[in-house]
Amino acid sequence: MASLFAWLEATGIARTIAGSTTWTGSLSAAHVLGFTLVMGGALVANVQAIGALFSLRETIDLDRSASRIIGTGLAISLVTGILLFSARATDVAANDTFRLKMLLLIAAALFHFTVRRRAVARAKPARVAGALSLALWLALGVTACAFILLE
Repeated sequence: MASLFAWLEATGIARTIAGSTTWTGSLSAAHVLGFTLVMGGALVANVQAIGALFSLRETIDLDRSASRIIGTGLAISLVTGILLFSARATDVAANDTFRLKMLLLIAAALFHFTVRRRAVARAKPARVAGALSLALWLALGVTACAFILLE
């Protein structure tokens, strides 16, 4: 795996990003924008699912919109995250906080788009699924902030 990360860091795009504060800053800003879309969509969808927001609107109606926003944010975050990762792959891959962040990202996205989605689609209160989904997304947010601060 170390040789794969070393190869990735040696690519032209990784060297360009690593050598440019403008590229790194721009990609970081876009990454944060994508993450904001993810967290905002997840917050609204899950707070509604637990019954604390927009109780007059149908859950499934808001859920579709929120899931599109989350999907858009994930796409932005994944593309920019991979590019940022490429510039420092060896160091970042060895970081335990980064590993936890990736594990929580996978768990939150899978849970949101499978278990939670099925619970909401049944048109029954999805409070437990919403609460678990919210907990996963919030844990991801805390871990992402910790990765930035502890890096």
